[in-house]
Amino acid sequence: MSDDAPFPGEAVASYDVLSRLGSDYYEVFSDIPAEDRAHWERAQAYVDEVGPMMRDAWDRAEYPLAAARRMGELDLVVDGIDHPALTRMSPLAAGLVNMEISRGDGSLGTVLAVQGGLALRSLALFGSAAQQERWLVPLADGSVLGSFALTEPDHGSDSVSLETVARRDGDAWVIRGTKKWIGNGASGGITFVWARVDDEGAEEHGSVRCFLVEQETPGYRGTVITGKVSLRGIHQAHIRLDDVRVPLDAVLPGAKSFKDASTVLYATRSGVAWSALGHATACYEAALSYAQQRVQFGRPLAKFQMVQERLTHMLEDLTAMQLYCRCMADMDTAGTLRPAQASLAKFHNTRAARRIASSARDLLGGNGILLENGVMQHLADIEAIHTYEGTESVQALLIGRDITGMSAFV
Repeated sequence: MSDDAPFPGEAVASYDVLSRLGSDYYEVFSDIPAEDRAHWERAQAYVDEVGPMMRDAWDRAEYPLAAARRMGELDLVVDGIDHPALTRMSPLAAGLVNMEISRGDGSLGTVLAVQGGLALRSLALFGSAAQQERWLVPLADGSVLGSFALTEPDHGSDSVSLETVARRDGDAWVIRGTKKWIGNGASGGITFVWARVDDEGAEEHGSVRCFLVEQETPGYRGTVITGKVSLRGIHQAHIRLDDVRVPLDAVLPGAKSFKDASTVLYATRSGVAWSALGHATACYEAALSYAQQRVQFGRPLAKFQMVQERLTHMLEDLTAMQLYCRCMADMDTAGTLRPAQASLAKFHNTRAARRIASSARDLLGGNGILLENGVMQHLADIEAIHTYEGTESVQALLIGRDITGMSAFV
C-alpha cells in the first residue's frame, strides 16, 4: 500500500464498546475525563481506519509506513511526554491510547512504543535545544520515523554491558558496533544509538552516551530481521555501524550514563502494561462473542458450565489488569509512581495476557488459529511484549531488589 492511500473508517466511542461487551466489569474506566476520553476515541478511530490494512500486513510480514505516519498525523504518539512543543496527554490518556491501539493491532502498539515511548522520549528528556528544534515535531507528527538502539546481538537483558563504542576523531564522533531488534531501525529515519565512549584520554572514557544518527549516514546499515512469528506488521532491524561519523553535536547532552537509558525504559514499562491490557481485552471479547454465537450440541457454547467458568477466569485476570493500569496512572499523575511499581504492572499484565490469550485460543477451537478471528495474532504478539522492555525474570529481580533492599543481579 502506498503512503498516500486513503484511510476509510469511522470513530466508535471506546468506553461504549467496553461497556456493551462487558469488558470493564468493575467500571474502572467509566469516569474518564472528557479530554482524556477524546484522546482515547481518536485512537479507536485510528484503529478502525487502519485495522484491515494491518491484518493483511501482519499476514504478509510487511510494515505499512503509511499506518505509522498516520498515527503521528492524529497526534497519538506523544505518550504523555511533558514538553512545551508537544500536545499534553495525561498518564491516563496515554495509557488508554496505548491500550486501544494494541487492542486493535500489536504491531501498531509497538510502533507507538518505539516512536513515542523510546525515540521521542529520549529526545525530549536528553536532547539539546537545537536537536529538539530540528527533530521533536517531525517525530511527534510521524513525518520522520525514529528508533532506539540499545539492545545488541549478545546483550539483551544485560544491555548495561553494551559493546558498541564511540570515539572522538577531530570534529566528529566515530561509532562502531552492532544492534539488534531495533524497531524502525531500517525505516529511513533517525536512530538514537547508545554507545560506550572509547577514549582513554577523555574524562568520559567508559561512560554510556546517546547519539542521534540519521539512517542515511555512511556506514549505517539496517537490515530487516525476517522469520518473525510475532509483531509481523512492524520491522525490527539488525544494525551494523561501521565507523559511522557524526558531528560532535550529535551526542544528546543530557544522556551521560546507562542510568539515563534506564530512565527511558522505566517510563515505557507502564506502556507495556497498558499494551498487554489491550491485547487481553481483544482476546476476551473475541472469546465471549464466539461463545455466545457458536452453537454445538444444539446450544450456544456460552450455556455450557465449563465455558462460563473459563470466561470467568479470563474476566478475573482482565479486571485485575485494568485495576493495575488505572492505579498506576493515578500514581503517575500524582508524581509518586516508582520504577519498580511500573515493573510490577508489566510483570503481572503480560503474564495475565498470556493466560487470557491462550484460553481464548482454546475456546475458539480450530477457528482460534484463523487470522480473521484475531486471537492467534494477539497470542503471538503478546509473546514479544512479554519479553521486550525487560523480561519477566528481569522484572522479578527489579521488584525483588525493591522489596528486600538487596540486589540479586550479578
